[in-house]
Amino acid sequence: MQVKILADSACDLPKSFYEENNVTLLPLKVHLNGEEYEDVKNIDPKTVYDAIRNGSTPKTSQTSPLLFEEVFTQMAERNEDGIYIAFSSELSGTYSTAVMILDQVKEKYPNFNLTIVDTKCASLGIGLIVKEAAKLAMNNASKEDILNDVRFRSQHMEHLFTVEDLDYLAKGGRVSKASAFLGGLLNIKPILNVEDGKLIPIEKIRGKKKVLRRIIEIMNERGSNMGEQTIGISHADNEDLAQEMRELIEEEFRPKEVYITSIGSAIGAHTGAGTISIFFLNQLS
Repeated sequence: MQVKILADSACDLPKSFYEENNVTLLPLKVHLNGEEYEDVKNIDPKTVYDAIRNGSTPKTSQTSPLLFEEVFTQMAERNEDGIYIAFSSELSGTYSTAVMILDQVKEKYPNFNLTIVDTKCASLGIGLIVKEAAKLAMNNASKEDILNDVRFRSQHMEHLFTVEDLDYLAKGGRVSKASAFLGGLLNIKPILNVEDGKLIPIEKIRGKKKVLRRIIEIMNERGSNMGEQTIGISHADNEDLAQEMRELIEEEFRPKEVYITSIGSAIGAHTGAGTISIFFLNQLS
């Protein structure tokens, strides 16, 4: 039987991906203007970005424990083996809730064979891992082989991103309010990455063009065998900048593929509009 792949919506893959690749979607929640939505399922990222531009402050919450229980129980009853590729435990409580619910389900179904992987990744950093796992599963790879690939990619996935407005990260406690204020005054753009699952500012650059050039330099410093990779770009309602970044990447590295998606509603609620993120491996298996 084919191994079942599960992913939460923080992986920023489009709705069509789940349907076409037999991947179970576990949506995070988005709270906007008094309404609660399921990320990907019934709210569009553009809605969130337009609301932010109009002064709203969306909030997010983790995947519903009841949904975890329902999905895990159905899998256990069908005797399905599975891998849940989860959002970083340092950025959300979703992973720890899933582990707790799995323990409860296994009390009734002790032979249930589901493994939950804390990727310590975010956005399309998770998405690229999910894409490869889904491909392996569709080709009937063993659970052990898929898990080895998921864990390797999780350990070696690089995240580089820059935000249009530091205020959104300041609201979420990701950067200081003073830093956000000064950054706005001086047109300073931060370059951030994810280290051991946490969001870490690594440099501050003045001006958008310099930021893009510096990202390419960092990719050269950190990447490995870039011509053999799929490089990911996710953006928050900033298609033009994503395409500009694609051209720079293709010119510099000539990768196997550049895969572009929109940053979803749950992640975008914290980054704000205009964010652009780049994902690649620092080592190939």
